[in-house]
Amino acid sequence: MTSLARDWLRPERPQVPAPVTGEPERRRLKIELLIVFTVTLGLSGARSLVSLIDSLLRPEPLNRQHVALNAPRAAADLLDLLAQLLAAVQLFAWGALGAYLLVRGGIRLAAVGLDRASPGRDAAWGAGLAALIGIPGLALYFAAWKLGLNLAVVPSTLDDTWWRPVALVISAAGNAVAEEILVVGYLLTRLRQLGFRENSGLLGAAVLRGSYHLYQGFGGFVGNLVMGLVFGRVWQRTNRLWPLIVAHTLLDVFSFVGYTLLRGHVAWLP
Repeated sequence: MTSLARDWLRPERPQVPAPVTGEPERRRLKIELLIVFTVTLGLSGARSLVSLIDSLLRPEPLNRQHVALNAPRAAADLLDLLAQLLAAVQLFAWGALGAYLLVRGGIRLAAVGLDRASPGRDAAWGAGLAALIGIPGLALYFAAWKLGLNLAVVPSTLDDTWWRPVALVISAAGNAVAEEILVVGYLLTRLRQLGFRENSGLLGAAVLRGSYHLYQGFGGFVGNLVMGLVFGRVWQRTNRLWPLIVAHTLLDVFSFVGYTLLRGHVAWLP
């Protein structure tokens, strides 16, 4: 391991808040977690489970069914653009909610790695993480699809319009901001405050990440569970959140935009 890698994986951590001991404060944090994830990604996980059960009850096997990640939301072109952007705004707002609640609770954003201390290094490590996760993740998806354990995931069914690449990139960034801030920076910090062990908190956050991808099938769950374990551990070791946001954005951009460029030219794409 190079000295740069060692320095990045074992930096001097910002001071992490001590576990909360008072019962009223612990109750408040538990209620806060319940509300936040009921209106954001936890509810998405419940909906995904229902969607998977519905897919399993259909007569067609899973790999004969399709699910689109970015689909048209309106018939009129400009209305569809507006609807896509509003959906992305919701994702950014979810991430902002998690960041705001941390700050409101007395935790500086620097403590979870959302400062601007090392943008170049964060971007470089984000690109490396994207490669580390993306290539095995793609192989896992195709294996699960061929084995009948996953639906055929179509990254985009948006019409070929001038704004499609822009909307897909913004959607990718929105996914990254919402998931990494809420499921890593916010959730793992709150679990630390509630006294959870690092491994227990990591596993819980990873299972949550996998749950809201269940609509894709079992491969989607496992792949995102593994991604959650890797991303969560990286954050626990470094307290840097920006590399995870960069990596997640790159993964989704390559998936969304790359699919629109390759569809019709690569025979094995659904």
